[in-house]
Amino acid sequence: MTAAEYLVSVVVPAHNAEATMDETLCSIRSQSHSNLEIIIVDDGSVDGTLAVAEKHATQDPRVRIVRQENQGVAAARNRGWSEACSDFIAFVDADDLWAPRKIERQLDALISSGEQVGLVYSWYVLIDHKSAVIMNGPPARCTGDVLSDIFVGNFIGNGSAVLVRRAALLAANGFESGLRAAGAQGCEDLLFYCRVAERYHFAVVPEYLIGYRYLPDNMSSNLPRMLRSWGLVVDEMLTRHPSRAKLLSRGLRNYASWVLFRALSCGNLAYAYETLALLARKDGMLALSVVCDLPREAWALAARKVRELTGRKTRDLNLPFMIGSPHQ
Repeated sequence: MTAAEYLVSVVVPAHNAEATMDETLCSIRSQSHSNLEIIIVDDGSVDGTLAVAEKHATQDPRVRIVRQENQGVAAARNRGWSEACSDFIAFVDADDLWAPRKIERQLDALISSGEQVGLVYSWYVLIDHKSAVIMNGPPARCTGDVLSDIFVGNFIGNGSAVLVRRAALLAANGFESGLRAAGAQGCEDLLFYCRVAERYHFAVVPEYLIGYRYLPDNMSSNLPRMLRSWGLVVDEMLTRHPSRAKLLSRGLRNYASWVLFRALSCGNLAYAYETLALLARKDGMLALSVVCDLPREAWALAARKVRELTGRKTRDLNLPFMIGSPHQ
């Protein structure tokens, strides 16, 4: 059986995604690997999301729509993959984009790597509301047993970057909807990657194949909530991996430093204060360390922007993240 013959299930959780989902679905339907089932989970949308989904469903028999009351992204993803027919499942948020060969390249990597590899990821670029590239994400190369790497930082970066075996999803018990119930949603991706990495190896396709959209009202823009979410991930992992406490602590500090720097650089003093208060309640020395990290974060961002502006891949940051024409 050749890679082209394998069915891949694509799950698209969508909540009030009318403005972006048409372009997202076009990028999915235009994949060079055409043997897809595309499952849109309308997570209680109250805008025109359903109409956009129905338009694509009438144009493409591979598109199927599932509706549910609003339960959050984790529950929507779980609903989608539980109804999928394939042993290979990809997720893409309804405001992100895929390059045309994303599934093809990842499926080849996953099949050729053997069953011990449960997840393959690719690199991403940040895109704005017009789908123009802002900058490249960091080009991670972590493969094999990556549990220690993922404890230190989410090198995958987003939930639209992976192709996963169904067996790995089952082993991880899917995505954790309890984070939303605890008022700390945001790191569902990180927790899922940690759970998969406990039992499976990872592979990477070292290409920029995902357009990760950053908008002011994204879930990830609520910085203190994201930090609380990361803390809950650390708490769970500590219960099973106490010997890696230093790695988990380093990862929390790295993320907290980024959150505080981000809040200050955006001029959101309320978020900065809430972040420091959250850290101080957890560990006063951690809060002090994070404040001391601010110059490092500033230099790291400046160096990254210089690399982007002088690198071959992003000389023109105004180029859109190109997608092809969807198959009819």
